[in-house]
Amino acid sequence: MSAIDRPAIDRDPDRIKPARIKDVAARAGVSLKTVTNVVHQRSNVRDSTRARVLAAIEELDYRPSLAGRQLQSGRSTMITLALPRIDEPYLGALAHAMIAAASPRGYTVVMDETGGVPEREEQAAAGYPGHGIDGVIFSPFALDPEAMAAMSRRTPMVLLAAPLPDSHADYVAIDNPRSAGEVVDHLYATGRRRFGFIGRNPHQPNGVGEIRLAGVRDRLAGHGLALAERQSIPTGRYTREAGERAIAEADELHGCDAIVCCSDLLAIGAIRGLKRAGLRVPEDIAVVGWDNIVDTEYVTPTLTSVAPDLEALAEQTIEALLDRIDGNREPARTFVVPHTLMTRESTGSGTR
Repeated sequence: MSAIDRPAIDRDPDRIKPARIKDVAARAGVSLKTVTNVVHQRSNVRDSTRARVLAAIEELDYRPSLAGRQLQSGRSTMITLALPRIDEPYLGALAHAMIAAASPRGYTVVMDETGGVPEREEQAAAGYPGHGIDGVIFSPFALDPEAMAAMSRRTPMVLLAAPLPDSHADYVAIDNPRSAGEVVDHLYATGRRRFGFIGRNPHQPNGVGEIRLAGVRDRLAGHGLALAERQSIPTGRYTREAGERAIAEADELHGCDAIVCCSDLLAIGAIRGLKRAGLRVPEDIAVVGWDNIVDTEYVTPTLTSVAPDLEALAEQTIEALLDRIDGNREPARTFVVPHTLMTRESTGSGTR
């Protein structure tokens, strides 16, 4: 079909109505089905025809309907990152990494703050029914594990906080026992022998608090040392306030010469609490955290911390979730990503 034979198309740049698929078909001289095949990159279109359709799409600035693509594919290309809180530095950095990993794959990440409320977490585990969510990256706090395991059979899901046995939810994390052992080895090498721990959570036996505590105890045993029960302090949240409160309320920690904290926020709070108690860090007590948030290099003293490879964590999480969205229903898998122990002034390393 020549340019003269083509139906006239309104090319006014100020027009309100966007180009439609039938406009593209008319401009290219093909059927609606052929345009659809080109848009969806199907192979059953001749190269010359494909080139003509793509030229028409460009000329008309045609934008395929998102709703139409969703109906055809059965997907929304939206995933949710569901966290107990979104106002913590590590979680903000994690969200940034997840968005960066999902975007090139054509997915949009939306965030939900569950507040650790069971009803909100149940919505997340169910995949937010009615909201067109393809899958969930989830850090649960209060939901019953059995209920969550049952929901994982229907909802494509990847967990960040703790593994979920007997489920179809994958788990992505650093090697927590190994990182805990590296923390102990570092402190032992600096002459520390009396250890305390802040951040255990006996109500979550598979959570990072208990896993890291077990790793600390195992490595201490290898050095012929032990961590007394009264010197492992539980906290409901991993906040600065909880870390400072642990120091104020647990006198047993004052006799330690090293305190291992399950997060950087706990460690920052603990340092403040120790200063208020008249104890010096690291001269009297060394302090270590996890997560390597930006604050670790701005507090005084700078904080030794376990740094997860956030880019690798996000990439692996998105890959695992897309695999689940594609229909993989094998039993839960665990993926381990790299970490590094960043030694700084709070353990006697680095310079001011």
